[in-house]
Amino acid sequence: MDWTAGYASDIEYTAGFYPEQGPHLLNFACLMNEVEPVPLDRPYTYFELGCGRGLTANLLAAANPDASFYAADFNPAHVAEARELARAAGLNNLTVLENSFAELAAGSVADLPALDFITLHGIYTWVTAENRDHIIAFIGRYLKPGGVVYVSYNAMPGWSPSLPMQRLLVEYGACFPGTSAGQLAGATDFLRRLEANGAAYFRANPGNAARMEQLNKGSSNYLVHEYMHKHWEPMFHVDVARGLAQAKLNFVASAELSFNYPQLYLDAERRGLIAEIPDAPMRETLKDYFLNTGFRKDVYVRGARKLNPLRRRELLREMGVALTISPAAASASMKVGIGQVTGDPAVFGPMTDALAERAHTLGELEALPALRQRNFEDLVQTAALMTASGQATLYSGAKSRSDPATALRMNRVLAGRTSYGDDYLHLCSPLLGGAVSMGYVERLAYSLLTEKGLPRDAALLARDGWRLVMQPQGRTMLRQGVVVESAVDNEAILTEHMQNVLDKILPIWERLAMI
Repeated sequence: MDWTAGYASDIEYTAGFYPEQGPHLLNFACLMNEVEPVPLDRPYTYFELGCGRGLTANLLAAANPDASFYAADFNPAHVAEARELARAAGLNNLTVLENSFAELAAGSVADLPALDFITLHGIYTWVTAENRDHIIAFIGRYLKPGGVVYVSYNAMPGWSPSLPMQRLLVEYGACFPGTSAGQLAGATDFLRRLEANGAAYFRANPGNAARMEQLNKGSSNYLVHEYMHKHWEPMFHVDVARGLAQAKLNFVASAELSFNYPQLYLDAERRGLIAEIPDAPMRETLKDYFLNTGFRKDVYVRGARKLNPLRRRELLREMGVALTISPAAASASMKVGIGQVTGDPAVFGPMTDALAERAHTLGELEALPALRQRNFEDLVQTAALMTASGQATLYSGAKSRSDPATALRMNRVLAGRTSYGDDYLHLCSPLLGGAVSMGYVERLAYSLLTEKGLPRDAALLARDGWRLVMQPQGRTMLRQGVVVESAVDNEAILTEHMQNVLDKILPIWERLAMI
């Protein structure tokens, strides 16, 4: 019996962290759309379906030590890695399971509690229709009334020009048995030769150029899981919503926060066209036609309860906002899921100035003299757009009282693994209840400062970083895109980077309680 059910399982997926899966951002998405969130000021339960290598679940568990986290994947290599990371960080609130969707839906896991959050990233359109039914059954069995579900997936109509390309990749690969990575490489080369020989399909679908570029240059660990599934099937939102309705789920928001502001990407005439449709799932789907959406991040609630406006405002005022980049890098011109948007300088400026000093709740920002006369919803929108553009993150204000010890242990483990490779690209923030992206040199500096106990001296950090870690790994620095050869030059360039960490990144770590 083939336990993979047509899913590529001979190569591990990338070890990613997806902030939209975090309970705090999911709650904010609910609040944006006037829906009662899950209380986070008391213990709650969270389950990630198809957790891959388990980095998201590990980081969330470390950053939210008072909650109980569960994660499951059917790939034993993924499960073993996720469990080892949890063990190394000393997590006692994460259970990683090796189970199929069918087993989970059938209740095969003893003592699994009712759940406040269930999330799944990407996999919904990578698996068979039968497995989608198992996912829906699992949600129906375990999600609490009022519980939140996050499901992201390849969406139509954005993927429509690329459906024949994906089909050819899979079919060509099947003609040449071997590893999934080898099949992908061979199929990609065959696509290039088809294009070079004037195949009309490529001329008729010029939008595939970006996907071809990704196939040529992307990581096989990601690309195999994105393309090489026999049951791969991008879906319209309307079909996903109607399927999840079987588990009594109501669509309430997009975790791509900018998507919740249709006035930013649809003029009045377009919004009027959508308003003509009486069916809510179809109205949401029409937005995808205007944007040509290729990937959706949907938030559902089982028994969505509409918030009283006063209570909604009270809960929003308690939400915290923290900068996740250097204040000097903050910009009112923001690239988000709907495209490029520009924030109101009269709101963005004072907010950024305040957040440069420390994290603030929306209520504290509202009370600032420069913002006191502004509409509160302008502040909410600016915070949402800053989060969507990766400049800030929203979190529950109650998080500031959480014990940071577990998150700091996780960070030492993750940063320490730069000695072996570059798989884990994030560090944990106990303030945010999530994680932020950090580059290789930044994580190397974190390890040297916290694990090795080196002083905050750029030259010393560069010396040990180069001699003890980078040089033994065969890693080198780059100067204007060119590999640097000599050890002296590598140390000198690394010293410049370490000084940048001390000047610009260390203050971020301190603001986010990461060190």
